[in-house]
This record gives sequence, C-alpha cells and structure tokens, in this order.
Amino acid sequence: MKKYISTQSRKVAKSQSKFYKKTFASLRLFAFALILVFPLFAQQKVAVLIPEKTFQSQVFAEKLENSLSKNFKILDDSLSETAFRSAKFETPFNLSLKESKNVGAAIGCDYFLLIKAENQRRNSLSKGEYYESYAVVYAVSSRTGRLIFWKLAVGEAETTEKAERKLFASTDDLSAEISDKLKTVTKDELNEKAAQKLEELPAEDLSEAKNFRPPLPYRRIKPPYTRLANLYSVEATVDIEIDVDENGKIQRTEITRWAGFGLDESVDKTIRQMTWKPADRDGKTLPMRVLLRYNFKKIEENFQSKK
Repeated sequence: MKKYISTQSRKVAKSQSKFYKKTFASLRLFAFALILVFPLFAQQKVAVLIPEKTFQSQVFAEKLENSLSKNFKILDDSLSETAFRSAKFETPFNLSLKESKNVGAAIGCDYFLLIKAENQRRNSLSKGEYYESYAVVYAVSSRTGRLIFWKLAVGEAETTEKAERKLFASTDDLSAEISDKLKTVTKDELNEKAAQKLEELPAEDLSEAKNFRPPLPYRRIKPPYTRLANLYSVEATVDIEIDVDENGKIQRTEITRWAGFGLDESVDKTIRQMTWKPADRDGKTLPMRVLLRYNFKKIEENFQSKK
C-alpha cells in the first residue's frame, strides 16, 4: 500500500512538473512577444523642430503639436531644439540617415518633425496676384533615419491674413495623416528584415580594386528636377544606395540622404529605369552595393521650353 501511494505521488509530481514547465515556457514566450510589440502600444515620443524660426512656423507648429498630442507624447520644444541645434546642420531639411539617427538619439524621441512655414506673394495668369501661406512638414524616424512622411500644406487668398487662416485650419487633417503614417511605419520597422550584406566599392589602394570594374549603367539618365522643387527654389542633394546583382539587376534601393519635394522619388525611379552592367573582378561578375549622389539646383531654363 505504501509502495502504491509512493508511486502515485511520483506520478502526480511528475505530471505537475510537466504542467509547470509548459506554463513557464508559455509565459516566457508571451513575455518575449510582449517586448517585441510593446512599442506599438506605448505612446510614441515625437519632437517638433523649427530649424528656421518665423512667426508662421511657430504658430503652425504649435497648432500641429496640440493636435498630435492626442495620440503621441510631444517632447519639450526647448530641449529638443537645443539638442538639434547643437549638431549645427548647414542643410537641416536635407539630412542623411546617419545624421537623422544621431539627432533622434540625442533628443530621445521615436520620431521628429521638421517644420518650415512662410508667406509669399504669387502671380499667375489664371488667378492674378494673390498670397500664399505654405508649410512644409518632414517626419523622420529616429530608428532608421528615413524620411517617412513629407507634406506641403498651402493656403491661398487675396490677403496674407486670409491665406494664413486657411493654412492654420489644415493642421487637424495633417495631424491625422501623420498619425496614421507613424503607426504604420512603427509596425513595418519592427517587422523589417536587415538588408543582405554585400561587398561595397573597394578603395583604389586596396588589393580588391585590382582588375575590378564597378557596376555601371549602359546609359546614364539624369533624374528630373521636379516642378514642385523648382516652384519653391529647392537646392538639395539626394544620396541613394543600390544593390546590383551579378546579372546587373537592381535588387534593392535605399535613399540615404533625403530631400522631399518629390526629389527622392525622382532619383529612385530614374535609377530603376537604367540598365546596368554588373560589377566584375578578374572577369567574374559579382553582386555589389554602390552609393550614388545627385545634386539638384533651380535652373530656370529647364522649364522655359515647357511653358
């Protein structure tokens, strides 16, 4: 009888042990999953920055902040501005991924917005003379440094005051757009796989550069300078990283210095339209990652023939 009870006790203990192990394993898996998705539920921290101080920029930024604060934690403006200005960027609306990530880390935010708003007088054949109040908003991810959202908001009227009122009235709609985009990007970035490691262009003094030919397009195409960039006299540099496989096909592109105003899309689209020769070393083709740079500057004559 004692032996029977002892055997039964061991069976119960063994069964309980298996149960506890399974339960503990499930809890660990749940905790790990919670850590991965926690950023989706935690309130994201957003910094709003005004690199070029104007009255219009400050009013627009304040209204946008008030609207965004319903969905995000807006960081202290003065502290965020101090961290941003300490970097002393010459072109604050034309940053690289590395610069953007450094800014985000210094501020301690998940995303930061760059805002510029101004008034200007316009004249057209259809409208005659009128006033335009516009605001440009860049939303940047601190995790990746990418420009994840870009928007030009415009208010037009016969007086500056009326144009400003129209512009400032657009902040709620703009806030909704930004909120939706940031939520989507947060999920995408958490699920994004790291880019495949590829060889990059070797320095000329290295042995790898001997008998080496980089990937080259059969015919170079210049990315168009967009009409929107021309209208606002944008001068910017766009850097793009491309992966060209051993057959000359582009497998991946990444804008590594962004500009907005449609210039990033112009560069990416143009690169993908080109036919490429693959990299070659000692007569053997190989996949290669290369960085290309395009400079944009307003040139009036480019548009005169199209008017």
